[in-house]
Amino acid sequence: MNSEQDLYWMQYALQLADKAEQSGEIPVGAVLVKDGKVMGEGWNQSIQLNDPSAHAEMQAIRQAAKRIGNYRLLDCTLYVTLEPCAMCAGLLVHSRIKRLVFGARDAKTGAAGSVIDIVRHPVLNHQLEVTAELMADRCAAKLSDFFKRRRAEQKAARKNEP
Repeated sequence: MNSEQDLYWMQYALQLADKAEQSGEIPVGAVLVKDGKVMGEGWNQSIQLNDPSAHAEMQAIRQAAKRIGNYRLLDCTLYVTLEPCAMCAGLLVHSRIKRLVFGARDAKTGAAGSVIDIVRHPVLNHQLEVTAELMADRCAAKLSDFFKRRRAEQKAARKNEP
């Protein structure tokens, strides 16, 4: 895909991240695209669903697999606002997604090059093409602003305790 399309889909993923934030979740959004069409979309819902696997990528991939009717998501690109964790990176490999485009790096749990590189690990039977740090500043700012606000809210709540 060209960079114009990549920018379009990352902006779409950022809108999905807003849905997560509106429900009190960490603002991460993901959209899975094939031939210019949305196959699946998702945002973090771990808290809401009481499900530690309900990451944005997981939600988008589950939806896409149902829509496509196959657990192999060949020739698809996943756009996600934050570098996938090890769980999600493993899912990308198993689902045979062709390409990953992500926004902000995750220096603590990133599994597409920051901490470990599962999606391009040479011993695995599938590797993804990766485009890293697309709109990274905007994606990182969304997360940073969320956590700053959350810490301020927690501090205010402690202050108001008897």
